[in-house]
Amino acid sequence: MVFLALAALLAGIACGLLGGDLPAVDALLSSSDLVLNLLMVSVGVSIGLQRGIARKIAQYNLRALVIPLGVTIGSVAGGVVCSLVTGYPLAESASIAGCMGWYSLGGVTIGALSGGMYGGVAFLSNLMREMLSFFCIPLLARHLSPAACIAAAGATSEDTTLPMMMKYTSEEDVVLSVLNGAICSAFVPVLIPLCYQLFGA
Repeated sequence: MVFLALAALLAGIACGLLGGDLPAVDALLSSSDLVLNLLMVSVGVSIGLQRGIARKIAQYNLRALVIPLGVTIGSVAGGVVCSLVTGYPLAESASIAGCMGWYSLGGVTIGALSGGMYGGVAFLSNLMREMLSFFCIPLLARHLSPAACIAAAGATSEDTTLPMMMKYTSEEDVVLSVLNGAICSAFVPVLIPLCYQLFGA
């Protein structure tokens, strides 16, 4: 599956480099929401077929919040460290890392707050987080734990990286993955201005 994903990525890059209007690409892009919704339905069906899964979710209680809180704190802390390494302003660096993989929102929001350069950095760095986590999930699942897979994916664990979670983790972990992605995605619009407020000059 990793090699298929890599092949799809390279094919996408080739289509972008060729430019022009390609009917197949236009059709695929216009149906991206449909594909995502079908994926979510298939996840729901797969989870529903597992007996006792609702009881297991209820057993988590507040423990289900541990992963998204850890992802949020770890991402912002990583941005602070990157500020010291790269020399980027602390508020921008923390905000960029606080996007947790949500590159579309991060690029636009940070670009509006700090200009096009930082908006571009936010877009590319969070896109790279999504891509790297997509390809690293098999290794993380094998050598670390499902929680590490979810943490690496960040806000994308409920959508784009979910197929890899389905492939390499259990149904129970997929439920936690969707929950983590939903919570992290809800945090991002609040976290970006909060980072500017806390770390801004």
